[in-house]
Amino acid sequence: MSRIANAPIEIPQGVELNISDAQVSVKGPKGNLDLALHPSVAFAMEDGQAKVQWNDKADLAMAGTFRALLSNMIQGVSQGFEKRLTLIGVGYRAQAQGQKLNLQLGFSHEVNYAVPEGVKVETPSQTEVVVSGCDKQQVGQVAAEIRAFRPPEPYKGKGVRYADERVIRKEAKKA
Repeated sequence: MSRIANAPIEIPQGVELNISDAQVSVKGPKGNLDLALHPSVAFAMEDGQAKVQWNDKADLAMAGTFRALLSNMIQGVSQGFEKRLTLIGVGYRAQAQGQKLNLQLGFSHEVNYAVPEGVKVETPSQTEVVVSGCDKQQVGQVAAEIRAFRPPEPYKGKGVRYADERVIRKEAKKA
């Protein structure tokens, strides 16, 4: 059984944590995040740390989940999260224009992706996309949606992939 729920969460300098009975809000230099609490889980503040409280053993899994969610929120508003994508293929390009991302992925048309509020998309080079923000789930979702336009294929490796992703290549059919 995991004991992650027992570990206290350190609250760094510059991060403000407000706990009410059914809501937790975290405020920091990178943004603000809110979390609705499950009825069987509560948080308590003591000595600059947040601790999870639960009633019985059946609630332990939910306590571990909410401890991880709060830890991610605190890390997000203090440091932020980032996902890097790489475009591999001849003529594959990306260009960020404000809250829009224009992708040329070998289709007959350009793919325009509207970036949601709270997420920032940058293109340091034409074949690199950096998705960043304070909400870990939202950053991962946006990166997955961009990757889904043209996932890497196994024969030539062309497509949009995460920077640390390894694509296992298949051997082509022999005549």
